[in-house]
Amino acid sequence: MNKRKAGLALSLVVAAGAILTACGAGGNKTGAEKKKDDFTVAMVTDVGGVDDKSFNQSSWEGIQAFGKANNMEKGKNGYDYLQSKSDADYTTNLNKLAREKFSLIYGVGYLMEDAITEIAEQRPDSHFAIIDAVVKKDNVASITFNENEGSFLVGVAAALSSKSKKIGFVGGMESELIEKFEAGFRAGVQAADPKATVQVKYTGAFDKADLGKATAESMYKSGIDVIYHAAGGTGNGVFTEAKNLKKEDKNRSVWVIGVDKDQHAEGQVEGTDLNVTLTSMIKKVDVAVQDLTEKASKGDFPGGKTITYGLKEDGVGIAPTTDNLSEDTIKAINEWKQKIIDGKVKVPSSREELKNFKI
Repeated sequence: MNKRKAGLALSLVVAAGAILTACGAGGNKTGAEKKKDDFTVAMVTDVGGVDDKSFNQSSWEGIQAFGKANNMEKGKNGYDYLQSKSDADYTTNLNKLAREKFSLIYGVGYLMEDAITEIAEQRPDSHFAIIDAVVKKDNVASITFNENEGSFLVGVAAALSSKSKKIGFVGGMESELIEKFEAGFRAGVQAADPKATVQVKYTGAFDKADLGKATAESMYKSGIDVIYHAAGGTGNGVFTEAKNLKKEDKNRSVWVIGVDKDQHAEGQVEGTDLNVTLTSMIKKVDVAVQDLTEKASKGDFPGGKTITYGLKEDGVGIAPTTDNLSEDTIKAINEWKQKIIDGKVKVPSSREELKNFKI
């Protein structure tokens, strides 16, 4: 009888311990340990803001698409974002989301590389992802794109559409990443028309539309008739200047090539049926974000890995809106695209590689 009582008492102690252990684990769940039903995701924008009509906006659209597909709501228990007003906000915002135990936290843009690295080290149990940069940490997944390949195609479009054969490139902050856009674009122009020239200018910012407008004004005055921008919110100023010029003279040849998203709507001249967007180089950031988030939610987070999207993976390319491109230009673009996919053309990703680029 005493043995049975002792055995019963021991069983109750073990059961109670198991319950307490389970409660303790549940109360201290990290973002990375949450079950699929509890999965949450958030992102931190760079200074361009969530409505930059570029890669911040595209990233947020990818998260929203995942959230809606999984019946999630915006907020701490679903999907959310924090907007950075300056680079000083990056670390603070990432840390805030980590404290709120989001399962997956995105840092959007290469400018957040140092902040992601710092917070990932401080919070090894949290999962992070960075777009347009590589952070070699086991709890960080890196998403990159072959922007040079997509930029090559819009370079072909610029060369075959320009009447003056004077073409411009406006970059945001000069960096290894934006140099990929520049090098690919210049290579595409060179391949399509060796006689065409490309003037390159950097504004030093991704959130200064006034600088974009002033830079575009100078370029258009010099005879340039097509400008490709890789400048985030600064590029909005390029569109503004082009639209103003077109409104003054509807017959003037003046074009803008958009970036990251299909920016056809940005080129619409108010009160007219005119549009100054020649085409856009699209990076399917939304698709990449939704894809990675889906994998993470199923417990397949690719920590420590770099996932690259190029023409072959359908991660970059020409925007679907082709109203202002001729049939011959579209045909040429498709031919060059296939050559790149087949490996017959290696698109340069830097100015150094551009120097040795040959068809």
